[in-house]
Amino acid sequence: MPEEPLIRAAHDRGVTTLTLDSPGNRNALSHALVAELTERLADAGKDPGVRAVVLTHTGNTFSAGADLRDPPHPDALVGLLRGIVELPKPVVARVAGHVRAGGLGLLGACDISVAATASTFAFTEVRIGVAPAVISLPLLPRLDPRAVARYYLTGERFDAAEAARIGLVTASGDDADTALAPVLDGLRRAEPQALAETKALLTVKVLEAFDRDTRTLQDLSARLFASEQAREGMTAFLERRDPAWVW
Repeated sequence: MPEEPLIRAAHDRGVTTLTLDSPGNRNALSHALVAELTERLADAGKDPGVRAVVLTHTGNTFSAGADLRDPPHPDALVGLLRGIVELPKPVVARVAGHVRAGGLGLLGACDISVAATASTFAFTEVRIGVAPAVISLPLLPRLDPRAVARYYLTGERFDAAEAARIGLVTASGDDADTALAPVLDGLRRAEPQALAETKALLTVKVLEAFDRDTRTLQDLSARLFASEQAREGMTAFLERRDPAWVW
């Protein structure tokens, strides 16, 4: 039997919605999900009938981060994030749940992100012995530097209002769809070529970070994921216990 798709696609009035649909691992960024999402985004980017793309999810988690059992290759993750930034159509994240670690890289790559007030966010990498390396490519150019230092270093959880304050999301509301509606209305009223050129203006600094820092951050990620500390951290996470370094 063919495998069930991990990404569901729908189209309405010029907007393609791509839904992460891997509830068994809380939409973690597995090798297969990253590959499928990259392909779906590329298709939307080439379709003249697509004005914008909405990236959303099933279940109560937008994405739990990298799938520790089946992680994507670092080149594939970079390709996905850069593909979102370079797509000639605006990409809007709709978050009606929680986002952790690598899932936050998707939000950083999107042009606009809206979240329900009940959503929570956390950069949990340091708690398993690694660093938010590759996902920093779209995030660091866009986030408040003092806030990101705190949340990168502590792994603390924060809410949607704080995510909006530091630039991780554009807007939050009681309901994600209510927050999304005016955004989609505005995009549907915009001329497609004007959208593409305006997005190119807005993403210059982010793409400069990709050009400058990709190899360095990929090397950092590979080194940390191969370390004894990461093995202990990931084992502890999968076993639902504290790693050895917790006091």
